[in-house]
Amino acid sequence: MPADSGATGRAASRGPDDGTPEQIHLTWGDDPARSVVVSWASPGRAARPRVRIGQRVIPAEERGYTDGLNGQAVWTYHARVHGLRPGATYGYAVTADNDGNGADPFSAMFSTAPEGRAAFRFTSFGDLATPNTDWVLSYGQAAYAVGAVEQFQPLFHLLNGDLCYADLNPAAQPQVWRDFGNNNQASAANRPWMPVPGNHETEFGNGPQGFSSYLTRYALPANGFGPFEGRWYSFRVGSALFVSLSADDVVYQDAGAFVAGPSALVPAPSTGNPPVPAGTSLYVRGYSGGAQTRWLEATLAAARRDASVDWIIAQLHQCACSSSRDGNGSDLGIRESWLPLFDRYEVDLVLCGHDHDYERSFPVRGFDPVAGTSVATGAAVNTRRPHPVTTVDSGVFDTSQGTVHLVLGCGGTDVNADVFGAPAPGRPDEAKVFTMPNRPVPSATPGVYDRPGADAVEDAAWSARRDTATGYGIAVFDVNPGTEAGGQTSITVTHYHALGADPVNPSSGEPGAPTGDYTVFETFTLVRPRSDGRRWHAKQSASAISG
Repeated sequence: MPADSGATGRAASRGPDDGTPEQIHLTWGDDPARSVVVSWASPGRAARPRVRIGQRVIPAEERGYTDGLNGQAVWTYHARVHGLRPGATYGYAVTADNDGNGADPFSAMFSTAPEGRAAFRFTSFGDLATPNTDWVLSYGQAAYAVGAVEQFQPLFHLLNGDLCYADLNPAAQPQVWRDFGNNNQASAANRPWMPVPGNHETEFGNGPQGFSSYLTRYALPANGFGPFEGRWYSFRVGSALFVSLSADDVVYQDAGAFVAGPSALVPAPSTGNPPVPAGTSLYVRGYSGGAQTRWLEATLAAARRDASVDWIIAQLHQCACSSSRDGNGSDLGIRESWLPLFDRYEVDLVLCGHDHDYERSFPVRGFDPVAGTSVATGAAVNTRRPHPVTTVDSGVFDTSQGTVHLVLGCGGTDVNADVFGAPAPGRPDEAKVFTMPNRPVPSATPGVYDRPGADAVEDAAWSARRDTATGYGIAVFDVNPGTEAGGQTSITVTHYHALGADPVNPSSGEPGAPTGDYTVFETFTLVRPRSDGRRWHAKQSASAISG
C-alpha cells in the first residue's frame, strides 16, 4: 500500500483562518551536513508559524501568492534550521498558533548529510503527478511511487521536474499542488526532496516564467543570482556535487503552458488578468540571458579544482538522450549549451525526466556531426548526436571517460512512454530531436492550434538499455567513497520497475493498474578515480568526432 501521508485522522481544514500545517516537506539548506529547510502550507494564513527541534523554536518565513488564473490565495512557510551536526538524526514538530492540531502537532524525523567522504544513498524519478485522477495526467501510481522512496530509505530524493501538472488543470492549479504536496508528505517530511522545474511548472499568470507556484512552495540552496534564485542551484553531499538545472532556459522545445483553443483561457475576474488567446504558449527559452550557463561553468570548474569532490551529478528535466517513440525525444538546446561543459568538467551522471519511461545511455563524450535527418525534407541535420565512448554494455563504466545519461520520467503519470525501437522493420533504432522551436501552428480545425513534434531524427547509437515492460520505476544510487586516496570510488545504480502499472500495456494491450510491487530491472556500476590522488586538467571543449 502507499505510504501514510500523515494526514489521516488529523483535523480537517476549517477555512481561511485555519493555519493547520499540511504539505510538509524538507529540502537541504546551503550546507546539507548542517542545515535543512522545513516547508509547509496551510489552508489559511498561519499565525506565528514555527518549527520546534529539541528546545529550539525556529520561526518560519512566510511566502504567499495569488494564483493568476483562479484567484486563490496560497500561504506557505519555510523554517531554515541551521547549526545541526553532520550525519545526525533529529526529530521536529511543525505548528502555529491557529494550528487545528495544536494539541498534537505534526512531527517527523530526518537525518543530516555526512561530512567528508562517506557512503550514502539517494533515489530519483521525475514526472510524478498526484493520485487524484480528477486532475489531468494524475494516476494512482503517484502514491505508490512516494511509498517506494520510503521503502528504499534514501538520505534524500531527486525529483526531476514536472511535479504535479497543475498547468494542465488551469481552473484548479492550487488544488492540484495541494494534492501533490499532501501525497508527497509521506516521504518528503522525512527526508529532503530536491526538485528542478520542468516545462509543466510554467503556469499562465504566475510570474515572468510562470514559476510562482513552484518558487513559493520550495526554499532551495542559493545560487547568487538574485532575480533567478530557486530556479537552479547546487548542493554537496559527501564527495558528490549535485547540480540542479532549469532546462527550459536552453531547450528548443516549446512545451510549457499552452492554450490550444478554440476558446481563450479566461482567468477569474478577481485576478484582473486578461484572457489568454488561443494559440498562446508560455515559451521561456533564454530567460536567464545566459546567466545559468555561466553559473554552471563556474560551479563545475570549482568542483573539479576541489580534491574533495569526486562525483558531479546533474539533474534537469528535459533530455539530451531519449529515444522514446511516444515521448518528446532529445533536445539540441541541451546538447549545444551544456553537454560541452559536461564533457570538459567530466560530469559523471545526468538525470532527467520528461519522457515517461526509463532509458540509460552508454558513456558519451563529444558528438557525431551531421548525424540527423530532417523529418520534413530528409536533408542531413547536425543534431550533435552524443558520441558513445563504448558500446559494450559491460555493467561497469568509468565516467571519467564519458557521461552516462538516465531518463527517469517514471514517477506516476497516467501516460507511459515506454515504446522504443526502429520506426520500421530493418531500420536502426531512432531518436527524435528538437533542433528548432515548435511554436503553435493552426491545425486543420478552425481556431485550434497544435505544437508540432520533433523536427529531426537520428540513429540512437548512444542508447544502451530501455525498459519496454513498464513506464514506472525508481532509481536507487548507492555511493561508495572508496578507502584509499587516489583509489577508486563507485556508485551502484539499481533501477526498480513496477510491472503491470501501465494503464495499458504497450506490448499486449492488456489493462494494468497501479502497484506497489517494485522489482529489479537492472543494476550497473559507475566508477572513477578519487580526486584526492589525481591531478585534474580541464578537457578541451567537446568537439565533433568524425568517422
